[in-house]
Amino acid sequence: MRILVVITFIITAVSLIYKWRYRVMNTILAVSFLRRAAVALSMNMPTIRTKIFPGLFTGNGNQSIN
Repeated sequence: MRILVVITFIITAVSLIYKWRYRVMNTILAVSFLRRAAVALSMNMPTIRTKIFPGLFTGNGNQSIN
């Protein structure tokens, strides 16, 4: 019975975090230390670094102007 309650609680918590994921992310990133840690962590990921970093300093990036 205890396992069922724990599993139900975990599923509920995950679904609520998913539902409010942007609100949770904005709340976490409002703290400057956590924001800096998130940026440092993401820049250590090769995929993110190769896709985002080159477009930051070219001036036009991958955006098209209509």
